[in-house]
Amino acid sequence: MWGRRALAAEAVPPKRLVTICASLGIYGPDFFPAESGDAYTPTPYLKRIEAHRKDFTVFSNICHPDQNGRDGHASELTWLTGARHPGLGGFRNTISLDQFIAEKIGFETRYPSLQLNTGGGGSQSYTRSGVMIPAESKPSKIFAKLFLDGSAAEIQQQMRKLKEGRSIMDTVGEEAKRLEKRFGSADRDKLDEYFTSVREMEQRLQKAEAWVQKPKPKVEAPPPKDLQDEKDLIGRMNLLFDLIPLAFQTDSTRAITMLVQGRGDVPTIPGVKADHHNLSHHGQDPEKIAQLRLIETAQLAALGTLMTKLKAKQEGSKSLLDSTAVLYGSNLGNANSHDWHNLPLLLAGGGFKHGRHVTGDAKNNTPMSNLFVRLMQNMGIETDTFASSTGALTI
Repeated sequence: MWGRRALAAEAVPPKRLVTICASLGIYGPDFFPAESGDAYTPTPYLKRIEAHRKDFTVFSNICHPDQNGRDGHASELTWLTGARHPGLGGFRNTISLDQFIAEKIGFETRYPSLQLNTGGGGSQSYTRSGVMIPAESKPSKIFAKLFLDGSAAEIQQQMRKLKEGRSIMDTVGEEAKRLEKRFGSADRDKLDEYFTSVREMEQRLQKAEAWVQKPKPKVEAPPPKDLQDEKDLIGRMNLLFDLIPLAFQTDSTRAITMLVQGRGDVPTIPGVKADHHNLSHHGQDPEKIAQLRLIETAQLAALGTLMTKLKAKQEGSKSLLDSTAVLYGSNLGNANSHDWHNLPLLLAGGGFKHGRHVTGDAKNNTPMSNLFVRLMQNMGIETDTFASSTGALTI
């Protein structure tokens, strides 16, 4: 009897993270509540997701420090890295939150991470050496990557590339061992760190070889059709949002980043007549603000749909939203003036206690990396520092 009960014990679902950045900002007066705590009055934007009030937390007075960069939009480069002075002379980006997570637990899934974009190849995912990982914007290609098996020839080609990667790692490792005898104790410590990274890379390559030979999971969903209208921002968001629950439920990955790319065209939204970038620099023009609200209200409604879909999928006695932290916000606190302080941020799901508006210091904003540390700890990663963090944010 006890054996059967043990077998029937509910498995603990893995923790996941999806980050969604609206690069042209979010209009603060319609986003931030006036009150802090759990008794806040919902703002016009938050009313769009009022059904999930107990499932998300709103943050204010949080930012990455020293984000003045080469131009007003440079902070887009560092939303997930926290690197200082983006784009200025000598700037080199650092590892992004999702890639730090991928280094620790990415080998447990077929894909260590996924990068999505509503239009274009840009992303906010950066390797440890500061190289951007391009994103995919076509839902059909993402679906095929996740759920459609390649031909025998394609699989052999993938295996060949992986074996080539392993042979390079073997050669580099052997060369490093020959040099080890020439180094002093300090240099040997550095070399030990290097050997550790080489061993971790070899383990990931071995795991990748195993995944290539395994059939991809099958889902009861038809392959999506790509939208031909490049200006249909909300339609593109919704198609990508459809794929996120499928990717997590099949445990194909546990870290997804999505960039809602700012564009210089007029979004296909009724009532919007000016281009999105122009509207973000509204200059307090009431007509421009009214059109901007139409765009951003639709974006919040799409986010609400994603939360609904995550909440509808069950994993044992809990929903997929309970194991998935959804971070939504922007790299600009006030897009009209390119201000990078007081970033609009919303965190949903992930098993946290929600339903509150958490406020930091208006003059000395809480480092956004403090939130990143807490998110990583929630995923079982033992760390207490990241970028400019000063601790873990209490949620």
